[in-house]
Amino acid sequence: MRSKPAVVVTVLAACLMALASGIAAQAGIAQSKVVSANPVNSTPQLPIGGSNATYALRQVGATMYAGGEFSTLGGKSRSNIGSFNATTGVMTSFAPKFNGPVWAIENLGAGRLAVGGDFTAVNGIARRGLAVVNATSGTVDAGFNAHLNGRVTSLELVTGRLIAGGGFTKKLQAVNPTTGADTGYLNLHISGPYVYRTEVSPNGTRLVAVAKINSVDGQARRQAFMVNLGATSGTLSPWYYQPLSRQCASSSYDFYLRDVDFSPDGAYFVLAGTGYIPKAGDNGITICDAAARFETGITAPVRPTWINYTGGDTLHSVAVSSRAVYVGGHHRWLDNPLGRDSCGAGCKSRPGIGAIDPVTGKALSWNPKRTRGIGAKELVLTAAGLWVGSDTRDGGRLGCSNPGGPNLDDCEGKSLETHAGIGLLPLA
Repeated sequence: MRSKPAVVVTVLAACLMALASGIAAQAGIAQSKVVSANPVNSTPQLPIGGSNATYALRQVGATMYAGGEFSTLGGKSRSNIGSFNATTGVMTSFAPKFNGPVWAIENLGAGRLAVGGDFTAVNGIARRGLAVVNATSGTVDAGFNAHLNGRVTSLELVTGRLIAGGGFTKKLQAVNPTTGADTGYLNLHISGPYVYRTEVSPNGTRLVAVAKINSVDGQARRQAFMVNLGATSGTLSPWYYQPLSRQCASSSYDFYLRDVDFSPDGAYFVLAGTGYIPKAGDNGITICDAAARFETGITAPVRPTWINYTGGDTLHSVAVSSRAVYVGGHHRWLDNPLGRDSCGAGCKSRPGIGAIDPVTGKALSWNPKRTRGIGAKELVLTAAGLWVGSDTRDGGRLGCSNPGGPNLDDCEGKSLETHAGIGLLPLA
């Protein structure tokens, strides 16, 4: 879902230029190859079962911060957030107490972290949905208070503004990262209950949001919308894919997109979601239990460049490198447009995690396999590889050695490691 520091010189240079201009280093990772299917053994784990899950991963220097819904991480008492050495997996002493799930983490620099979620207090101090804490001690920054009235599920630092998305009054708001005051940069009238996830283009000029909404500034915008990030204000882009207004086969999913990520060069972005299969005649059109590529410069696409269907299972997350579009969820297959909770003609078994060719839109042979559970809700690319954050309902295994046949729901047989809740597939 989130792409972090690049591994090639050209992208690293672009990131340094972006930082110099006040844009956070959010550019995609131009990795030279697909990551390994064999996870490393050092990542700390969440407890197996229950509601334990990782929803947010953010690396700052040598430290990886993990947020979600848990009371222990790596065997240490942690209240919905914790951190560890990204190489060794050794836990740090960072242990602020959030009284609700953490959904987003953003690095503000100077040893400060912005944290978004569904909480009302941090270390006993009242903070609804958004707080800033010291990245080492976990103490609350008393000078920052956005005074929001709902949860925050996405955070982006762009040109000196912290953009929060969630279920508060404005749904999308740019605040001062020092004080939390509304900067007035975003004044969009968003009709609907919440913005779920956002992603900013590598050059910091566009933001794409997936959201449970009906319109923005009076314009129809179901499921997703784009914002042009100008010098002094963010305005609604004319970009819209009209078929997003259509229902999937299940009427219970009036909001079915779950994640978005840009390519490393910003030329395209990929939407991924749930919804349970397209209605009759909508294959190749609606993004129901599927991932779909859109070209950034086409403001009124008739169809996506490609759609890859799971055949009836949810995709929760997406992360785009130059070599692969990684998707995570509780899906059983990819390349399955004809499947209806079954393996249709040509389907590929890819339980819980998979990779799609960015050009052809077809599944790559990469197949680490993970127990499906509710699904992998966070995928993050770093110079080290692909980080996976997920729930542990079915054991949280990543890297099963015997996946069984294509019609089995979960990885079965022996697992290489449990990797419950957090795993790293290295760029070997």
